[in-house]
Amino acid sequence: MIDFNLYLVTDRKQNQGDFLHAVEQALQGGVGAVQLREKDLPVRALLDLAGDLRSLTRDYGARLFINDRLDVAMAVKADGVHLGQQSLPVEAVRRVAGNSLRIGVSTHRLSEAREAEKEGADFIVFGPVYETPSKKVYGPPVGTVRLEEVIRNVRIPVFAIGGIRSENLPEVLSGGASGVAVISAIWGAESITEAARKMVSELQVVRLSSG
Repeated sequence: MIDFNLYLVTDRKQNQGDFLHAVEQALQGGVGAVQLREKDLPVRALLDLAGDLRSLTRDYGARLFINDRLDVAMAVKADGVHLGQQSLPVEAVRRVAGNSLRIGVSTHRLSEAREAEKEGADFIVFGPVYETPSKKVYGPPVGTVRLEEVIRNVRIPVFAIGGIRSENLPEVLSGGASGVAVISAIWGAESITEAARKMVSELQVVRLSSG
């Protein structure tokens, strides 16, 4: 069961201050899940940071996902692991972790979304929906039409990513997305807490108006 709709992906390079304090500010704003995605860190440093985030997210009742590293996720008793297209297959992770971890998968086309669902992913992140510097490596924006196509063709929750801002939340959610995954919309804000709080509030408003 996925019990969050705002999925914060970390990028400590966008925040020059205390990283853990920045994450706590986001949690204070109501972020329901954090994905630790610091690919350049050596594994021991990543493990230490993951342990700190496990304690922090637990204090706030939020979920913690570790990007790619199943070993780190299991070591710190994270809530889940997030996989890319070059990561271990979902079915391999499931054989090791069983149902102890939720599994999210990043996808960029319908075929990848269907494959992730077939293999047993709990949810997928699809994008980039809009233009964004952090996702240029994945090609041009997929747009909301392709996002809605994926939503119609899989039964698991779909989170939109890539250029997600407060102003385009209604467009993204009206197509049936279960939530959004964000990076710069929160990390790049002058006030992380206020940015998170505003997005959480707007997600609730859009949900209520569409329900």
